[in-house]
Amino acid sequence: MERDEFYMRRCIELAKQAADNGDVPVGAVVVRQSDGEIVGEGFNRRELDRSSLSHAELIAIDQASKKLGGWRLIDCVLYVTLEPCAMCGGAIVNSRVERLVFGADDL
Repeated sequence: MERDEFYMRRCIELAKQAADNGDVPVGAVVVRQSDGEIVGEGFNRRELDRSSLSHAELIAIDQASKKLGGWRLIDCVLYVTLEPCAMCGGAIVNSRVERLVFGADDL
């Protein structure tokens, strides 16, 4: 549980960057379970990038895939401040992330 809180704190820091840029405050990190290394992170950048695809989860997954050299994130956990939308949910399933931890339901 302490480990989850550690990574969620980083997500919250990232979410603040999104808020500072006028976006929905969502932050995400991808963590390799074997050693606890953060291999990808992102925050909502839709306003900055002027793109509907610039969600925190997609950015973090893309960064992790590039760092790890493949799209299958089998040994990874995705932490995100807010329950993922349908688009991000599809990417999470497709990337084979083993575990998802989110901080709040998207009601």
